[in-house]
Amino acid sequence: MYPDLSYILHELFGTSPDNAFSLVKTFGLMLGLAIAASGWVLSFELRRKEALGQIRGRVENIIVHKPIDWQEVGLQTFFNFFLAFKFGLLLFHYKEFQRDPAEAIFSLQGHWPFGLMAGVITAVYWIYRLRTQTDQEERRANVLVRPSDRLITITILAGVYGILGSKLFSVLENFGDFLNDPIRTFFSGSGLTIYGGLILAFIMVSRYMMSKGLSLLHMYDAIAPTLMVGYGVGRLGCHFSGDGDWGIVNEAAKPGWFPLPDWMWSFSYPHNVAEDGALIEGCSYNYCHQLVPPVYPTPFYEFVLAMLIFVILWSLRKKIPYAGVLFFVYCFLNGVERFFIEMIRVNPRYDILGFHPSLSQGIAFLLMLTGIAGAWICWNKKITVDSTPEAV
Repeated sequence: MYPDLSYILHELFGTSPDNAFSLVKTFGLMLGLAIAASGWVLSFELRRKEALGQIRGRVENIIVHKPIDWQEVGLQTFFNFFLAFKFGLLLFHYKEFQRDPAEAIFSLQGHWPFGLMAGVITAVYWIYRLRTQTDQEERRANVLVRPSDRLITITILAGVYGILGSKLFSVLENFGDFLNDPIRTFFSGSGLTIYGGLILAFIMVSRYMMSKGLSLLHMYDAIAPTLMVGYGVGRLGCHFSGDGDWGIVNEAAKPGWFPLPDWMWSFSYPHNVAEDGALIEGCSYNYCHQLVPPVYPTPFYEFVLAMLIFVILWSLRKKIPYAGVLFFVYCFLNGVERFFIEMIRVNPRYDILGFHPSLSQGIAFLLMLTGIAGAWICWNKKITVDSTPEAV
């Protein structure tokens, strides 16, 4: 496994792990790639729907020039103070920063002299600009803003609230760990529950799109395939880092009908970032644990299934005649995938009328029902993909 970038470089070029590249954690790197890949795919679909007239821009009165004010001075000062405060921690307490950058960034640890010096210099610079600016009038202009122009905002909203929601749901699933160490548990770079991220990001992005007058059904259809791309790439991050998001123990011999490599059937996740399992004999690295016995590599299974669902949705996007149906097909397929994969995943279980589902399994079941009901409603409403956005 590759807990951080130094282990990837070690695998590729034979360099020693646990060096300066350890600041880049594999899961964080893959999470960034997942967000970028989703945004890239979404850009294609938004431009296609714009060309077809399914989604349209609107003229907005936006600020084209804003004079410097005291609020901006304060924000710039605080931002540079924080960067220097944490840079001092990186410079003088590198080992602490290297171990868990996320926890170090969100902790109260830092280097006060660096932070104060940067804050004072920034404040002096921006106050000078405030006092000497000649154009102090705010100017606005009417500008046509297309849906594709909002891509960066939508991607940022989905990424930020996706991570926050994933962390909140993970805390709920592992509330005992949170009570034992709230700061480390919440701000750790690992421990994310995907459905929490989907739910919160869905709510916040929907609110944003409604506020901008965008057709929700057409936008949901555009977003649906991109969600599976992000989901799949994110699952690769779980797999490559070994963050604990794996399956149950699998000591069964690989069956003859399974033609793929042994590690795809049962895997020990050596050097996993979660540091679970037994010590690897002779290992002197920072991450020296592997699972004994091995488990199902469910993150890899989910990556494969996510890419398969993406291909299905991508191939259907021009064939389904009614708006909204594609999104609810996504809901159903995503729910089916997660419901069955949960049967071999490690997650807390609940006793409900003799059944023992996980929280994610319950959400997956509701997602399947939502997909069936939503697709049926949209199909019967017969809002064609050629309908004007104002009518949807």
